[in-house]
Amino acid sequence: MITSSARISGIGAYVPERILTNEDLEKLVDTNDEWIVQRTGIRERRIAAEEEFTSHLCIRAVQDLAASYKGTLDDVDMVIVATTTPDYPYPSVACLVQNYLGLTQAGALDINATCAGFAYGLHLANGLITAGLHRKVLVIAGETMSKVTDYTDRNTCILFGDGAGAALVEYDPDSPSFEGAVLGSEGSGGKHVYRSGLAATLDGMPLEGEGKIYQNGREVYKWAVRTVPDGISRLLETSAVGIDELEWFVPHSANLKMIESICEKTGIAVQKALTSAEYYGNTSSATIPLSLQLAQRSGSLKFGDRLVIFGFGAGLTYAGLLLRWGIQD
Repeated sequence: MITSSARISGIGAYVPERILTNEDLEKLVDTNDEWIVQRTGIRERRIAAEEEFTSHLCIRAVQDLAASYKGTLDDVDMVIVATTTPDYPYPSVACLVQNYLGLTQAGALDINATCAGFAYGLHLANGLITAGLHRKVLVIAGETMSKVTDYTDRNTCILFGDGAGAALVEYDPDSPSFEGAVLGSEGSGGKHVYRSGLAATLDGMPLEGEGKIYQNGREVYKWAVRTVPDGISRLLETSAVGIDELEWFVPHSANLKMIESICEKTGIAVQKALTSAEYYGNTSSATIPLSLQLAQRSGSLKFGDRLVIFGFGAGLTYAGLLLRWGIQD
């Protein structure tokens, strides 16, 4: 078990209006709906408008959170944004959000832990609040993956979509949300999924992609179905919690077939998995908050429910958290 004085007290999400279906992708690359659904479980994804960027999605997610939150956001004292697709190298997306919301007393920073970013952001928020350094932290995950996707590469373009999610974490020593954490990385696997940048090589390997996403799906899949079940096992063991004590499992929604395999290996019933990929695609750091918001909105997720969230992705990096859901109806 870990020490915590922080509760997740609000959730919100936003996806762009434009829908990109599997049938639309059939016109771009050699693929079809049956092939995509069979291998990934994805049917649609949302695509940001030309002048719609990650900060815009993040702001809309916070506005969605504010609409259901019973308190005020005026006293937020830290904004953390997890993203791999910032509007600019700098200023940070967090600063853009902070400015728009008028949070003049809030610190602001971006983190890049790719698809594990939201879990990392929550972990940091818990640490800052439990240490007594902050009292109310906005954790936002937002991505415009469509802007870095190569739509001539059928191995990647079928996967990715755009979206954002936001959570509010605040000081509450009486009903803390955070019960356990497991984090790790395997940097030697960075060559299997990356977005090329200033460097021309990675571990001596020439980089492909010209600023777009490159992924060796087979290797990433093998790593995930090995690493995530092991991480969940360690998380539950150190927290003295059994599989049967979990109401929900919220993995990064990279690929629904991958999630089925992870559930089978861990013994978690697939019916307990909350996902967002079927109609939103792989939105990287945003998949987990999108899944949580969908479950909150449907009434499936209840105050006090125990759940594991587990993000994993490029780096290679991962983060799993054991949580008590802290949002009351």
